[in-house]
Amino acid sequence: MKKIEERFLNYISFDTKSDPEKGEIQKPSTEGQLVLARQLKKELEDLGLVAEINDEGFVFSEIKSNSVKNLPKVGFISHMDTSPEMYGKIDNPQIINYQGGDIKLNEEKSIKIEDFPYLNKLIGTTLITTRGESLLGADDKAGISAIMHAIDFIVNNPDIKHGDIKIAFTPDEEIGTGCDSFDVEKFGADFAYTIDGGILGELEYESFNAADAKITIRGKSIHPGSAKNTMINSISVANEFDRLLGDVRRPEHTEGYEGFFHLLDIKGETEITKLHYIIRDHDRDTFEKMKEEIKDNASYLNKKYGNIIDVNLSDSYYNMGDVIKNHMDIVDIAKNAMENLDIIPLVSPIRGGTDGSKLSFMGLPTPNIFTGGMNFHGIYELIPIEHMQKASDVIVEIIKLIEKSY
Repeated sequence: MKKIEERFLNYISFDTKSDPEKGEIQKPSTEGQLVLARQLKKELEDLGLVAEINDEGFVFSEIKSNSVKNLPKVGFISHMDTSPEMYGKIDNPQIINYQGGDIKLNEEKSIKIEDFPYLNKLIGTTLITTRGESLLGADDKAGISAIMHAIDFIVNNPDIKHGDIKIAFTPDEEIGTGCDSFDVEKFGADFAYTIDGGILGELEYESFNAADAKITIRGKSIHPGSAKNTMINSISVANEFDRLLGDVRRPEHTEGYEGFFHLLDIKGETEITKLHYIIRDHDRDTFEKMKEEIKDNASYLNKKYGNIIDVNLSDSYYNMGDVIKNHMDIVDIAKNAMENLDIIPLVSPIRGGTDGSKLSFMGLPTPNIFTGGMNFHGIYELIPIEHMQKASDVIVEIIKLIEKSY
């Protein structure tokens, strides 16, 4: 049986960066995800399982029940893509027996204790880090590694009794389209877990409600020498629009259950400016009011300047806690599995979303479990091998607990 770090080092060598522009017209959004999908299919088949890749790049497989009990069917899910913010593969990560202090990535960049004080809790672990040139890909190739490692263990230990175990590896989670067409009925699980969290012990069943707001402002470009009372500078109006939202409800000023407006992108010139916001809040009523606020501010400025602003609002996903609150037994199973392994469950809301956010509203309650990774989406990303192994151990323990509990 391969070591879990061998699997991880192999998977992060695949370039699976997703593409938000192509994601609107094709799935998966990048060919690299299909390359990894084919590798995962082969590995599952090498374990004696039936696996398939559908037309949109989803990998599906299962382990059939070996129990005489009528047990619920559990699923485990991770996504194959990495963030579109950075290059999507790494061939030369560092493996460090961490004894404390700053971690040098290259001559110019380090992971510093003063910036990341939790490093003190990782002394004595073996860390995999970048070399300061790309992300690591632990989000979510650590999740894939944990699932594959657990599946290998279950297949090769047939004395462990279990019900049907469903497996899925999904594309394009990072661009928010991954599970739009997930076939819940075909997957056939009664509930599932995404293995897509962060630090050791994370267990999440609440997420943001999320929407995109795309604002187009059409100005009036006049020669500045004769612009008085005539020019409408769309950039200035864009700044005015942003100021109306205030300075407090921004990601850099919020935490926990606090929501925010995040100006993700702005492109403009005098004649036309486009803004792209993401809107987030855990409370559905507050979330709906925030969307109305965007429309009200546009209406106010349209009255002021003469119908120059268009707003396109679209919901991305909703708080999975609104569904999972009626299925708290599956959260308890995960908590008990961690406690059985001497892992302290850290139950907290996700300040983001996972595939579970959509899957839960599609009829598949899906909490989220840690992978052990930290500092996702950037050069400071790292993961302790021991914590990734514990994520795999939790999967196995969940499978055992389901058999014992029913």
